[in-house]
Amino acid sequence: MNVRFVPLAGVLLFAAATTMSAAPEKSGALDTSAPVSDVGPVKAAPPAAQFSVASPKGTAVFQADWKNFAEHYQIPDWFRDAKFGIFIHWGVYSVPAFGSEWYPRNMYVEGSSVYKHHLKTYGPQTKFGYKDFVPLFKAEKFDASEWAALFKASGAKYVVPVAEHHDGFSMYASDRNPWNAVAMGPKRDILGELKKSIEGAGLVFGLSSHRLENSFFFNGGLKFPSDVQDRSISLYGFRLPGGTRDAPYDDAVEADFLAHTKELIDKYQPALIWFDWSVDRIMPSFNKFLAYYYNNARDWGRGVVVNTKKGFPNNVQVSDVERGSRDVLQKYPWQTDTSIGRRSWSHVKGESNKSAGQIIHSLVDIVSKNGNLLLNIGPKADGTITEAQKNVLLEIGEWLKINGDAIYGTRPWYRYGEGAARGNVGTFSDGNATKYAVSDLRFTTKANTLYVLLLNHGENILVKSLAPEVLGKSKLLSATLLGTDSKLETAATAEGLSIRLPKAPAGKHAWAIRLEFDVLPMGKSEAVDKAFKHTGS
Repeated sequence: MNVRFVPLAGVLLFAAATTMSAAPEKSGALDTSAPVSDVGPVKAAPPAAQFSVASPKGTAVFQADWKNFAEHYQIPDWFRDAKFGIFIHWGVYSVPAFGSEWYPRNMYVEGSSVYKHHLKTYGPQTKFGYKDFVPLFKAEKFDASEWAALFKASGAKYVVPVAEHHDGFSMYASDRNPWNAVAMGPKRDILGELKKSIEGAGLVFGLSSHRLENSFFFNGGLKFPSDVQDRSISLYGFRLPGGTRDAPYDDAVEADFLAHTKELIDKYQPALIWFDWSVDRIMPSFNKFLAYYYNNARDWGRGVVVNTKKGFPNNVQVSDVERGSRDVLQKYPWQTDTSIGRRSWSHVKGESNKSAGQIIHSLVDIVSKNGNLLLNIGPKADGTITEAQKNVLLEIGEWLKINGDAIYGTRPWYRYGEGAARGNVGTFSDGNATKYAVSDLRFTTKANTLYVLLLNHGENILVKSLAPEVLGKSKLLSATLLGTDSKLETAATAEGLSIRLPKAPAGKHAWAIRLEFDVLPMGKSEAVDKAFKHTGS
């Protein structure tokens, strides 16, 4: 579809000029007969300098600087208690289901495997561009209530659908972006339906926006004949030069980011907004967004969370590590985002999925270090979730039914654990499971209870962190294995607390011992306030 821009009294009018180009015969059963709907007028974004941080009600407690945020912002307890959330990458890129969610960029990178696949399957990018996948994205089997029930059964406490990915297609009722799921494709407010079902299931609703990265995402299509060179197709964004780290963001890009993000806040009131890697490059505009969001949250009467990957203090937002973990206990809450799928965030054919056991081990390690786990699924284009990924979620849920007391609502101890294995440290490090020994322990606490989480089973456990100098005058009242009523044998030794376990305890993957004290033993805190440097894109 060609879309022309018609200026009209300060408004941009987007008008459909043609229907979708037909896919070549070699594309098989693809149906490209349905044109994208015509779209109405869209307001141009005001300059970033004119963006007001005050909420619609006039609340302006937060101003656009870190000192102000540090004085007034607190990471909410709902997030600290939740520990486990679901991420959802689903959109037009789910139609080709090849490579990854970066299909829209890589199909315009000459010589790449995705570029070659696209030519072979759909034909040249002049005749079948990314825009031509839009009418094939129908979501005909999507049931938001069914998804929410699955997420609840998984033990997740919050859910974060992608509102808009780098491809520029909004999964919501956007008044700014004519390329949205209400106007075309599914012709449904996907985000709105999910919000209703997620909150109806008693879970917390968040969202992610990758709008900023759309500004350069399709620029490869400018290097050879393709539909990206048709500047009237607004789906392809600003087409800035450069790559994932050096695209020259300017005021127009920042104004576009602020306008789209404000729309999401005003329409959907998310409790969490997740951002990708480059928002640190649009300062002070990003601080204006933070202030506007935090001021709105004051009016809503609830705490909210913003996730970023780098460049911000840990006490004014929640830092996020992609597909990996932190190496030490953190003073402030943080989060890992990772996916069940090893290859892609979105659904792709032939995906290799992580096991529930690997993900449970990651959850335990992350929570012990004061973090949360945001676990991604990639639904199919028709709106169904694969049985393989469903089964992983349900197995995690079964584990949490037994061991959730050691996860939900807990706080870190003075140290995160013991043993040589530190988990999958750093970004893009969790493709393979960490091998844990019997001596690899993780700790969480709740009031006067210490939970000792075992990542490998043994009959005799020695908790060295409960050496006499830490135990002090604390009295151990009881020791039990979660999921059982039986008391465990313990002995305080010079080396630490010795605990004897059954030969074959119930459950699998990881086990949690509950140690109840009159006063929680405590050593010198090993928590650090360490900035995390995201690497990769």
